[in-house]
This record gives sequence, structure tokens and C-alpha cells, in this order.
Amino acid sequence: MNGLTYPEVGATRGDGPLPENYHRLRRRMRIGSGEREFHAATDAVLEWRMHKALRLHPQTDHVRAEPEANVWLHIGTRHLVLIRAHCQIVWVVDEPRRKGFAYGTMARHPERGEEAFIVEWDDDDSVWLRVRAFSVAAKWYTKLAGPIAPLFQHVYVLCCGAVLRRLLRDRH
Repeated sequence: MNGLTYPEVGATRGDGPLPENYHRLRRRMRIGSGEREFHAATDAVLEWRMHKALRLHPQTDHVRAEPEANVWLHIGTRHLVLIRAHCQIVWVVDEPRRKGFAYGTMARHPERGEEAFIVEWDDDDSVWLRVRAFSVAAKWYTKLAGPIAPLFQHVYVLCCGAVLRRLLRDRH
């Protein structure tokens, strides 16, 4: 995993503390219930449908998230890319009731850090999206944005939950 822009690779795995000196984000949102919705949400996360629905235009050579896969996220439109963010999958979890991945930033990303997207199916049958992230501005324009960048990330995470709920609802 050469080329990652931060030393704390894998720090979003588990429930431990996130690294200091970064903006840290932890969010858990209920997105549905039952085994069918767990698997549907897992597929939407691992197969980039959540990111596509958020209009991030992910590009990768892999159908599903897998360790060391490179991913480019594009903010903008298909014809006018405002930001191109290069990431690499740093870990994947594939357990019976917990599935997801984390990607870390590469040199062409506007921030430095890591973000994890985990779908969890609890014993009470509820299905959750858990997002854990830590990041800091890496480019002049994200540094210039100051506190707006972490605010954008919080809104983005809320949108991830809303999009997954919509994708689950629309498949019925």
C-alpha cells in the first residue's frame, strides 16, 4: 500500500480511538431492517452504488471493494470535474453481520486520512450504516476552506445514510 498520504493506515477498523491531530468523524445511522436489507445495503456499499448515487462518479477496475484497489472519486459532472480524489482500499471486512471497507487518501486527494463505510446487522434485526473517518486538509483549496471542509464531510455522511435508505426503498 505504497503511496498513502498518512501513517495511521487501518485506524478506522474497529471501535478504538481515531488518531489525534485530524478532524474525526463517527456516525451510525439506521438504514433498514432484516437480512434482505442488510445484504442489499452491503452490495450497494461494496459495489459503489452508494457513491454513484451520491454523484461522485467512482472509477475503479474492481466491481467490488477489495484491498489495495485504487478508486478515483470525481466531484462535479461527467464533463466538468471540479475535484478528482484518488483513494486506495486499505481494508475490507466480510463477516456474517458486518461488511464494508475503508479507503485511504493518495497524493492526488484534497485531504489526508481514511474513511470507513460499514453495514451492520444487529441482533434486533436493525441494519445500520457506520462511518468512521479522520482527515486533514492537504491541498491549498481545502486548507482555504477551513471549517467548511469538515462540515461538508458531515453533510456527505448524512447523505450516505439517506441514499442507502432510498436505494433500499426503491428496490421494492
